[in-house]
Amino acid sequence: MSSIAAAIMGFAGGMVGGLLGVGGGVLFVPALAIFMGETQVRAEATSLLAIVPVAMVAVWRQLGYGNVRVRDGLVIGALSPIGVAIGVITSNTIPQRALELTFAGLALLIAAQLVIRSIREPKTPPPDYSD
Repeated sequence: MSSIAAAIMGFAGGMVGGLLGVGGGVLFVPALAIFMGETQVRAEATSLLAIVPVAMVAVWRQLGYGNVRVRDGLVIGALSPIGVAIGVITSNTIPQRALELTFAGLALLIAAQLVIRSIREPKTPPPDYSD
């Protein structure tokens, strides 16, 4: 991977992470696989490392706005390593194509749910942080 491409991907991932709360799975994995020619497993593994600083800065900034549900985040974070361990073993034993299709299917499912939710829910104004 070239340093310039990695820098661009890092900046873009940080921007998308801060704006939408995503980055690793949604941006880094496809970018590494499609544009950088990495296998799905290597893209996923690299993304897991890249998301650490993105998440740290995002949480720090969002804490200042009062948007972080600390207890929920800690519970999710405490239980995640078990799932990650199983997921890593599985990702290294199933075919590359199955991983790609599973990732694509999950991305489509999430996109569909977001569209449905945005259509059904009433529009609310953004919070006022002027205090």
